[in-house]
Amino acid sequence: MVALLFFFYSILSYEYKSVIDFSSGKTTGYWQVVNDGVMGGLSNGTFTYTEKGNGVFSGFVSLENNGGFSMVRHDCGTVEVEQFTHIKLKVKGDGQPFAFRIKGDRTSFFSYEYIFESTGDWQEISIPLAEMIPVFRGRKLNYPNFHADTVEEISFLRGNKRAENFRLEIEHVHLVK
Repeated sequence: MVALLFFFYSILSYEYKSVIDFSSGKTTGYWQVVNDGVMGGLSNGTFTYTEKGNGVFSGFVSLENNGGFSMVRHDCGTVEVEQFTHIKLKVKGDGQPFAFRIKGDRTSFFSYEYIFESTGDWQEISIPLAEMIPVFRGRKLNYPNFHADTVEEISFLRGNKRAENFRLEIEHVHLVK
């Protein structure tokens, strides 16, 4: 029986790899909020935790003073991704779009982005790694889509060119085959 359980655990753990899992009860490390104040804007985002321990990225995006975005990013160490094809997010948004971004190298000046629509309910969003496009300051770059062997940083961004409140609750970010 123990051997059978170990076999199934091995198969399941091989099919996905956790990048961030708030439901695990383990600390997920430091999350840094970057608001448009770096460019003179007045947006205000925060990152907090629910009673269940999920991460919550929320705040207000302002268009004043050339503003218009708020982002939260997390240095996830060096996560090997070559055997995985998708990232799966379990999130509960506010019914508006969010951008999910990754960096293969945290020192890179650009990120790879995928925009998803939130529904206001819990969702599992499956993002093909190969469909993540290179962007810098909201502009698509003339580089190939994501093709790195590692991910070192993940982030969520709200920047819909509208002044509005936002909220995104995050349960996990997994790599899947």
